[in-house]
Order: sequence, then structure tokens, then C-alpha cells
Amino acid sequence: MIKVEHLSFSFPQKELYTGISFTLEEGQHCAFIGTSGSGKSTLIEILMDPEKHLFDGKLEIDPNCRIGYVSQFSQVDPAKDMTVFEYISEEFTKIQEKLNAIYAEMATTSDMDSLMEEYQLTLDALESLGGDDFESLIHKKLNLANLAKLKDVSVTSLSGGEFKLIQVMKEMLTNPDLMIMDEPDVFLDFENLNSLKKLINSHKGMLLVVTHNRYLLNHCFNKIIHLENTEIQEFDGGYIEYHFSLLQTKIELQEIAVAEAEEIERYDHIIDNLREIATNVADASRGRALKARVKYQERLEARRIKAPFVDIKQPDIGFGMGPDLEDAVVIKVEDYSAAFDELLLENVNFEIKSTDKVAIIGPNGTGKTTLLRDIFRNNQESIEVHTDAKVAYLSQVQGETLQDSNTILHEFIDAGFKTYDEVRAYLANYGFEGEILEQKIESLSGGEKNMLQLAKVAASQANLLLLDEPTSHLDLYTQIALEKAIIDYKGAIVMVSHDFYSVVNGMDYVLIVDHKTIRKMSMRKFRQMIYASHFDKDYLEIEQKKKSVEMQIESALKDTDFETAKGLVDELEGLIKQLSAL
Repeated sequence: MIKVEHLSFSFPQKELYTGISFTLEEGQHCAFIGTSGSGKSTLIEILMDPEKHLFDGKLEIDPNCRIGYVSQFSQVDPAKDMTVFEYISEEFTKIQEKLNAIYAEMATTSDMDSLMEEYQLTLDALESLGGDDFESLIHKKLNLANLAKLKDVSVTSLSGGEFKLIQVMKEMLTNPDLMIMDEPDVFLDFENLNSLKKLINSHKGMLLVVTHNRYLLNHCFNKIIHLENTEIQEFDGGYIEYHFSLLQTKIELQEIAVAEAEEIERYDHIIDNLREIATNVADASRGRALKARVKYQERLEARRIKAPFVDIKQPDIGFGMGPDLEDAVVIKVEDYSAAFDELLLENVNFEIKSTDKVAIIGPNGTGKTTLLRDIFRNNQESIEVHTDAKVAYLSQVQGETLQDSNTILHEFIDAGFKTYDEVRAYLANYGFEGEILEQKIESLSGGEKNMLQLAKVAASQANLLLLDEPTSHLDLYTQIALEKAIIDYKGAIVMVSHDFYSVVNGMDYVLIVDHKTIRKMSMRKFRQMIYASHFDKDYLEIEQKKKSVEMQIESALKDTDFETAKGLVDELEGLIKQLSAL
């Protein structure tokens, strides 16, 4: 067990945690969620190496606890000239080599006792990794993740998504007491994401996973730790149940807030009347009555329920638009090809009209980003972009559009804003306020950097948006705000994305990479294809009903119709039970 009690920690410019407490116990698979920049990665660093951080409070970790770790920014070392199997089995191989060296030394040593002690410790280390059966264990993991075909492939030739899965497998096979993964899902295509789901659900030890991925959240975890506004709350159960609990609490708190607001307004009128009387009539008792009423009103205000986990403010993303190109073709691709070490795409042909919202879908490493970047550069004969198209580009390589050495303020001055006050007013809609605006971009989290990219795209007044993995690193609230902005946008969007929910909720159709070329697919067929492979036949219908009921609840709350909202909650609970049973 890992126990955190009343832990507080801050940077010079930002307070991260105020007296937070939580526990991790054997067998728990815990999702660690929270808005971008709330301090999730920093808390992981504290757990992994408490001695490097000055914090208040208590952190109890068994000194023998072995922690495995997969970083969100992991990349393959180009100097590692080894196969996937050799890479995964590195730890096993080192122990085997050590045992062989001990065997050889036994023939000549005069200190057999110490050597036998070392031999036993090494043998114990091998047994903790599965003993002589480690080759079979590796094969089982590769088969589980549908990556057995990569066993003899060099790790340097893997796509980013494939390497991330290989890293997860490698860490899991060392049997750590606690496995920590920081956004392991970023940039994974849907097949690899499904493989990650299988790896997580098959793991027997403790897991702490930072993720904003709705697919993983809905299908992988039995505990939620939610960090928000320097506070933490724990929930024993899955994310769907946690979200339902938040919705119930939201209804209760809003009903209380409306009643309290009415009471405060009533007392405001009473106080105003007493002030008028006290002004016109010199009566000490009237003055005392006024003071008593004011104090009571202050107590009402003080006990207003504040719920940092229930009603988190979504950023106000709004993509403005330049000249309307009516029904013109804004992108025309004819006989396009792309290659690096091997041919990725050839004979690619498609057109995008001025109001089309299109997702480019395909496995990791098939040339989607290269195609999007070539459209943005518009310097190939095979790609034609409308002369009146004003293009904005969001890159999955954030350094392409953001200057790390800039402060946030300077970045937006460079982008065309006239004054710092103008930047401050604009970025407040995206959650950037106060001292953080003076921070350099290199110090920000991945989610904060992507939010800045979205803010720059939104400010550009473009009529053609090229978005490469726009939901990567974004918290759930921002993902939903982005989906709304995409739906409301009147121009053309071409989006490379592996986020199933963003694609089905916001796109008109998809372009699928298929045998090194691209074909068009309707959204209905795309949904059917994904659900037929990975879900029960009834799952899509029930999930769509669930989303519809949630929207009806939100609408009822806006109208303060709490009775309708409560009735819909009962219906929603029934749908959640049906989903959980599938």
C-alpha cells in the first residue's frame, strides 16, 4: 500500500496541492485524472523520488516497493541495435548473464559463502521475473497486444505507438509492485489503444495511470483519483460510475444553490429596507437589527457550497472564420505519394470542400501526419489549396508551432496581438490567467501547450483548419469543448486523430488509409466497423441513448427544472447498468 496524508507542494509561481490525501492498495487499477497543468506529472515525480522534492505532509511507501514507469515522452534510443524480443527481455538477459558469471567464478573462488549468497539473491531476482519461463511470458504479452509479428523487428524501426506498447510490456514483465504510466495512450491508433486496454486489464499488480482517454477510462479502471484546484478526491469504482456520481452531486448542489440565492436575495431586500429606515429614523434597535441581518447574510454567503470537482469550467474555444468560400473545393489531392525508408502512401486522390469536416484515419506510421504537413506547406504539384484559403495548422510536434523560449505573452504578441492586455483578456477564455502568462512555454505541460495551439488556431480567423492529433494531452473538459467548437465551425477541417469520440462526434466522414492509399468512408460505416471489432452489438445504441439523456439533464439544469433532471437521472442509471453488463 502507498499512503499519502495531508501533502502540500508548490512551485514559486504556483501552488499545486493543499493537504491532499489518498491511498493505493494491492490490486487497484487507478486512473489519475484532472485538468491540464493541475500537477499530475509532478505528483508522480514525488511518488517515484520523494527525496528530490520538498513537500509538507506524509508519504508512506514500503522501502522494498518496486515502481515501474512509462513516460508520456518516451522515445526509442537510435543506438539500440536489437530486436523487439531482445529489448523486452533485456532485464532477464542481464540476470541470466550474471548467473552464468557466478557459475564460472564458483570454479575458482575461495569465498564460496559470499558467492552462494550472491547466487541466491540473483536467483530470487530471476524468479521474481518469471524464472526460466520468461520467453513464454514475453510471447504471451506480444500475442495479447497483437504484436507477435514484431518479435524479430528492430526496435528502431517501430512507430511511436508500437514502441509505447513495447515499453508497457517491458515494464509489466518486470513485475513491479506499482506500475505508473503517464499518458501511455497519446498518439496510439485505435488498434494499439485496444491492445493497451488488454494489457492494462490483464495486469495483476497496482496501476496508477494518468489518462484523459475516454475509451480507456470507460473500460479499464476500478478506482479514480481526481486532482483539481489543489485538491484531491478518491472514488472506488469505474469512471462511468464516477461521472454519474458527479452528475447526481451537480443536481443536488445546483438545487441548493438556487434555494440559497433566493434566500440571500430576500435578505438583501430586508437589509435595504432596514438601511433606509435606519437612515431616516434615529433608533438604536433598528441599527442592531440591521447588523444582525447583515451578519446572517454573510453566513449564508460563507456556507455557499463550492464544488471544484463537480462543475469545472470548460475553456471557451471558438474558431472564428475568414472569407466564406461557399461551396468551393479548398483542397485537391491528385496522385500524391509519400515515402521515407519505405513507400507510405501512393496514388492518393481526394477533394475537400469548404464546409467539409474530415478525419484522416489509419494505423500509426502510415503517413497521415506527412500528408497533413504537405497540405499545410502547399509546395507539391500533387496538392492544390484554394488561393483564398486561410490555413491554420495544429501540430502533434508542438515545437513546430510554439517557440519554447517564449513566454506565453510573447508567443501571442508574435502571433499578431497588439498589447499584453489584449493577450490576457483573450487567454482568460482558455484558462490561462495570472502569473502563468509570464512562464516560458518550455515549462508547460503537454496539455497546456496543446491548449495554446488551439488558442492560436482560434485567433487566426482561418477558413481551413489542419489539426494533427488535437486532443492529445487535453483533459476531458477541453476535449468536450473542442468537439463543440468543431461542430459550430463553419469552415473546412481536416483532422488526423485516433480519438474515436472526437471523430464520431464532430466529423462528416473519414478518409481511411488502406493499402498505402486513401479511401472515403461514411461515418455510419466507420462506427459500425469500430464497434463490430471491439464492442458488443448493443453497446453503440445504449451509449448513444446515454449521451442523449445526459444532454437532456444538462438542458433541464439550465432551466433549473430539477424534478425533470432527477427523473432523467433514474433513466441514466438504468442505461449505465446495461453498459456495465456488456
